[in-house]
Amino acid sequence: MAKLKALIAICLTVMLSYPVFAQDNQATNAKEIVGIWKLVSYVIEVKTTGEKFPPMGAHPTGYTIFTPEGRTWFMLTGDGRKPATTDAEKAQLLSTMVAYTGAYRIEADKWITSVEVAWNPAWIGTEQARQFKIEGDKLQVLTPWRIMPNWADKGETRSIITFERFKKEQ
Repeated sequence: MAKLKALIAICLTVMLSYPVFAQDNQATNAKEIVGIWKLVSYVIEVKTTGEKFPPMGAHPTGYTIFTPEGRTWFMLTGDGRKPATTDAEKAQLLSTMVAYTGAYRIEADKWITSVEVAWNPAWIGTEQARQFKIEGDKLQVLTPWRIMPNWADKGETRSIITFERFKKEQ
């Protein structure tokens, strides 16, 4: 009976402390994500085949910024973009860009942006959720499976994006 009571006491302690741990983890994530992050790599994974490809070339560029006030800005652009002169070239530029901004909040290992401005007007007024993990100066981002307008022909895909904390060059 004493062992059972001890086991119950341990279980209750763990169960009651879990929300505090989750809140602490959420607070830590919220503090750690604040800052400027520079794109390191960007690949897309196709759900049906497992295929991975760099949708914006081998050397895309981009940044994401998280402010302490709860605002985020996210922009990725493809490798080798050049100024457009024709309507077709201008349309092609749109397919080599992802950009949005709005208020964000942290929920455990996800940041959720309430999109206010976007390269794709269909995103305005939506919430975009991104799972993330910070290890040292690396921020790894994983989107949910979805159909992206830039490569809708692939079906459901997810983005695997890696950033590094931006450091002003001396």
